[in-house]
Amino acid sequence: MRVEVFPSNLDAFVDFYTEVLGFTLAVDQRATEFPYAAVERGAVRIGAARTWEQVDPRVRAVPAGVEIVLEVDDVAAAHDRVMAAGYPVEQDLQRRPWGLTDFRLRNPAGYYLRITSRS
Repeated sequence: MRVEVFPSNLDAFVDFYTEVLGFTLAVDQRATEFPYAAVERGAVRIGAARTWEQVDPRVRAVPAGVEIVLEVDDVAAAHDRVMAAGYPVEQDLQRRPWGLTDFRLRNPAGYYLRITSRS
């Protein structure tokens, strides 16, 4: 899976995905004329190009916006990593009625993420 996002702060994007969620920085062109960065974790790649203007976070919220779902092998370990980083979660780790366990948070640009167990 590959996703492109448009945060206003690429440094915050890189820090969040590498330090909080454990992604690897794959492309770092933050110091170029057209700043860009990409992070990877397994088969997931998230690229980011700096946005030119601030976007209202409510526009990015479900149902009007996007929910990025990341499936992980060990959702409890992913949750522990986020908590150890001191990053706030919107909904704590819980088993859902459809049988999966997940937790939810927003990245620094306001994108809504659901970190979930595999089916």
